[in-house]
Amino acid sequence: METLLEIKNLSKSFDLHNLGKHIRAVSSVDIQIKEGEFVGITGKSGSGKSTILKCIYGTYRIQQGSILYHSKKFGRINLAEATERELLYLRKHEIGYVSQFLNVMPRTTARQLVKQAILEMGDDHDLAEKETEKILAHFELDEELWDSYPTTFSGGEKLRLNIARAMVKKPRLLLLDEPTASLDHDSKIKVKLLIEQLMKEGTTMLGIFHDLEFMNHLCNQEYNIQNGVFSHSTSFTNS
Repeated sequence: METLLEIKNLSKSFDLHNLGKHIRAVSSVDIQIKEGEFVGITGKSGSGKSTILKCIYGTYRIQQGSILYHSKKFGRINLAEATERELLYLRKHEIGYVSQFLNVMPRTTARQLVKQAILEMGDDHDLAEKETEKILAHFELDEELWDSYPTTFSGGEKLRLNIARAMVKKPRLLLLDEPTASLDHDSKIKVKLLIEQLMKEGTTMLGIFHDLEFMNHLCNQEYNIQNGVFSHSTSFTNS
C-alpha cells in the first residue's frame, strides 16, 4: 500500500495578542497513514488532537513542518503550502471532514445539504437524490426532517446530518473529529457500520475518539497525544 498522508515535524502555536500570550498547541508531530488505513488519535481534551486535523484540512496554517498528501488530481502535494484554490478543490472532491458541529447556509434543508455534497463530485441529479435518501434513512433521520432546516434539529440530529453529508461523498481521506460525541448507542453503531463500509471501499481515515471501545477493531494504529506531543503509538494487526 502506498502512503496517502505523511506528516513530518508539524508544529502549531497561537499568539493571543490581547493577552500577550504565546500558546503551543502541538509540537514535532509525525504521522504516516497508508491507503485504506484507519488511524486514531487519543488524548485528553485540550491536548491538541483537533488542531492536527484542522492543520490537515487547511483551517489552520502551521508554523513548521510539512503535510504531504498524495492527491488524485495534484499528485504529491504539501497541504501546508497549498493554495486556497487547491484546498477548496480537495475539500470538494478528495478530503472530507466531520466535526461535532454543523455549520450550514441558512434556509438550506437537510436534503439539499446532502444532495449538494454529492453534486459537487460530478454525479447527476437522479443519483444524488437516490444516494441522499439512502444515507438519510441509514442514519434514521425522520423523513419529516428531510425537507426541514437543520437549525430546528436536536444536537444529535445535527451531528448525524453532518456525518451523512461527509460520508456520502466517499472521500479518499476522511477526517473525523469526535464524530460520536453526542450520539446514542444505536446511532454510534450506524456510524461504525458506515466507517467499516467506507474502509472496504478504500477510504483512508484519521479520527479522534474519546470512546476507545468504539475504535476497537477499527484502527490500524493509535497515536496518543499529551500536551501537544505524541507520547506513544500502537500498531494493531487486527483492524
